[in-house]
Amino acid sequence: MSKIRPFIGNELIKVLTGIRRCGKSVMLELIQEEIIEQGISEEQIIALNFENLSNSHLCDAKVLHRVISEKILEIGKKTYLFFDEIQEVSEWETCINSLRVEFDCDIYITGSNAKLLSGELATYLAGRYVEFIIYPFSFEEFVELYLKTYANTTIQELFTKYLELGGMPYLGELSYEIAPSQMYLRDMFNSVVLKDIVMRNNIRDVDLLERIITYVFSNVGTTFSASSISKYFKSENRIVAPETIMNYISYCLNAFLFYRVRRQDIQGKKLLAINEKYYVSDHGIREAVIGGNARDINLILENIVFMELLRRGYKVTVGKLGEREIDFICENSAGKLYIQVAYLLASEDTTVREFSLFDSIGDNFPKFVLSLDEYDMSRNGIIHMNIKDFLLAHKS
Repeated sequence: MSKIRPFIGNELIKVLTGIRRCGKSVMLELIQEEIIEQGISEEQIIALNFENLSNSHLCDAKVLHRVISEKILEIGKKTYLFFDEIQEVSEWETCINSLRVEFDCDIYITGSNAKLLSGELATYLAGRYVEFIIYPFSFEEFVELYLKTYANTTIQELFTKYLELGGMPYLGELSYEIAPSQMYLRDMFNSVVLKDIVMRNNIRDVDLLERIITYVFSNVGTTFSASSISKYFKSENRIVAPETIMNYISYCLNAFLFYRVRRQDIQGKKLLAINEKYYVSDHGIREAVIGGNARDINLILENIVFMELLRRGYKVTVGKLGEREIDFICENSAGKLYIQVAYLLASEDTTVREFSLFDSIGDNFPKFVLSLDEYDMSRNGIIHMNIKDFLLAHKS
């Protein structure tokens, strides 16, 4: 809300995107509540969810434009428009742009597809919108909600629960019970796959899609390429072209199921075109679908830190230093920081290995090693933090 608040009431179209069921609709409701608190009457608000069957007749740009225009004229003053899952409306860009031009209105839209803001929309609106990506709950938000149900829970117990269930908001309604929560997450995953990937992209080979998703889930935070997945399938006697694999992965990226992270050659200061990394938008979905979060805890911790960095507004790349890698190079308008994530610094050799990665980086930007160790092992100007403390710190 603090990011959206400065834009309330102005002519820029506010676009909220993110994975299905991450809380976009609730954000629209919160904005409406805030507008009403500012003295705007409820009659000035028009809110529609296009996944609601009763609004299916409005899923055509011309019909929607006609109906909304009539309502705005009837209201006779500034109108606040809230359109949920706008991608269900064919040629919706033309309708939104026309309403923006014709009337005194404040427009908010949500969508579950990253392509919402590409192609035609960018042409129609050319700098007339501002985008907010809504992510599943951070550990801090998870803690706040969980403690409303289970007040006397330690931070360690909370983190263990977060590792297993992740941050999808609706789990609070299920009191974070394991069985119903995982059933909900599997249903949510199937909904994303069916509605936002299969149907939207007319995918015929659903079995192949599911195999690719399982592969990426199993290898979060691991460097691989479409060619390496192709070779893996070949070893299972299935021939799949790397181009097909990349197309399927891009459909998953557009549905916010995964996030892709490019690698950066630190010494050559250039982005590398091959062997990217992928992280899942919510690690709780991974546990519900394929399991193994506890077994793969080093990868899951990396995933959790990556998503937290996105929430904090960083542009994130993986750093390549010769044959070695720094997990995250994080950049924003204020500068840069480097982060290495480990499960435990179990021995002096492990500690030296994680810290020595930063030796050949000559700049003075902050460098962090994050792990689950309870003791501060900071050295040589490199900050060591417990991952839980890092996640609960408002500013890194």
